[in-house]
Amino acid sequence: MARRGGAPEVNAGSMADIAFLLLIFFLVTTTIETDSGLDRKLPPIDTPETDVIIKQKNIFTVEVNKNNQLLVEEELMELKDLRAAAVKFLDNGGGVGETGEQCDYCRGDRDPSSSDHPNKAVISLRNDRMTKYSTYIAVQNELVAAYNELRNREAQRLFNRPFTAMEAEYLDPKTSDGVKDELKPKIERIQAMYPQKLSEAEPKSN
Repeated sequence: MARRGGAPEVNAGSMADIAFLLLIFFLVTTTIETDSGLDRKLPPIDTPETDVIIKQKNIFTVEVNKNNQLLVEEELMELKDLRAAAVKFLDNGGGVGETGEQCDYCRGDRDPSSSDHPNKAVISLRNDRMTKYSTYIAVQNELVAAYNELRNREAQRLFNRPFTAMEAEYLDPKTSDGVKDELKPKIERIQAMYPQKLSEAEPKSN
C-alpha cells in the first residue's frame, strides 16, 4: 500500500470568523465593575467676599493621627462609637427659637453647648499623612453612615421609605424619568434637612 506524502491539511478559512464572533460575544456579555469613589462636594473656585463665621460648638472635630488612633473633640474614641457620636452632634438641635435656629424635627438632647441646627453643623475631618488608607476609608464610612441614619429616619417618617433606597432608585439608570421626577423633590427635601457638611482639612505632615 502506498503511503501518503504528508499530514492532512486543516481548513482554517473560517477561524477568523469564529474568533470575531467570540470577541463580540465576550464584549456583549462581560460586565466590568467600576468603583464609584467617595461622594464629596468640592469647594467653589471663587472665594467668598466675606469670611464665613462658624461657631465652635457647630464644629465636630474628628482627627486620625499617624498611629491610626481616632480623636473626637480631642478625646480618644473607638471607631465603633464614632457613628453614634456624630448622630448625637448632628441631631442635637440646641438652637434658640428666637434666632430662627430651632430644629422642630431634631430628636437630640438640645444641649446649648453643642450644634444649633443640622444646617449649621459641620464635621471637620483631619488625617495625618501617615494614616493608613483603610483607616481613612473606615472613618469616612462611619461619618457618611451617620448622615444616612438620620436621613433614613426622616424619609421613613415622611415618605414611609428609607432615604438610601430612594436615592439608589433615583441613581439607577434603569429607573424611568417619571419615577425620577417623583423621587427628586423627596430626596432634595431630606438632604436639606440633614445636609452633608463634611470638611476635610489638609493632612498633618508630622
